[in-house]
Amino acid sequence: MEEKEKADEKKQILLRVSSSLWKELASWAEDDFRSINGQIEFLLTECVKERKKTQNKKQDVKI
Repeated sequence: MEEKEKADEKKQILLRVSSSLWKELASWAEDDFRSINGQIEFLLTECVKERKKTQNKKQDVKI
C-alpha cells in the first residue's frame, strides 16, 4: 500500500497566470462549485485523459 500512498500524494506547484485568465477560471470554478485549485486540477486531469485517448488512437492506426 505504500506505493499507492505515494502515487496519491499531492504535489505543490507555483503557477502564474494572467489576471484575465484568473478571473475566467474563478468564474468557471464557481459555476462548477469548485475551488479555483480544484478547477485547475480537474481541467488538467481531463486534458491528460484526452491526450492518452488520442495517443492510443494514433497507436491503433499505426498497427
